[in-house]
Amino acid sequence: MKIIAIGRNYAEHAKELNNPIPTTPVIFMKPDTAVLKDNKPFYLPDFSNDVHYELEVVLKICKEGKHIAEKFASNYYDEIGLGIDFTARDIQSKHKEKGLPWELAKAFDNSAPISIFYPKGDFEDLYDLNFELKVNGESCQKGHTKDLLFSFEKIISFVSQYITLKKGDLIFTGTPEGVGKTEKGDKLEAWLQGKQLLNFDVR
Repeated sequence: MKIIAIGRNYAEHAKELNNPIPTTPVIFMKPDTAVLKDNKPFYLPDFSNDVHYELEVVLKICKEGKHIAEKFASNYYDEIGLGIDFTARDIQSKHKEKGLPWELAKAFDNSAPISIFYPKGDFEDLYDLNFELKVNGESCQKGHTKDLLFSFEKIISFVSQYITLKKGDLIFTGTPEGVGKTEKGDKLEAWLQGKQLLNFDVR
């Protein structure tokens, strides 16, 4: 499986990092070795002094597809959950300055904690979902899927023009404003529609 992640898919997050609002989806990828499951602790890497949390709604692809029309894209994912895109912001900033790819900042081991997934049919409206991240009990990120710049279907259609999607692939759909530095000893908890899906420690 692979992780495809969407950058700058919430306008306020793009603004907080002084990035332009994109007119087409910005994508990057993480390998399967980035996945961290079962609320296991996240260990800060020794190569960065500025790892940030970025909470995201995650889609799980349920069948293979390429060149998917947007009107059919909803047939290609059947479950949703939450994930955190841990980002070595210091490395990313240096690479952005030089016009280099982001992988060293985004794709390192265990940089993608994911929750359990729920059938999308459990949710009445996928574009009326609230999600929230608390760090040490304090609310740090609040997002709502109505604010997505590019819909889930647009993302799937766009990505599939370039990259074949396969069953089990994960799509991180973007983070809202409020990203921040992760410190050793932090406790991260995340909710989707009031249901706690993530609860793990940073070491």
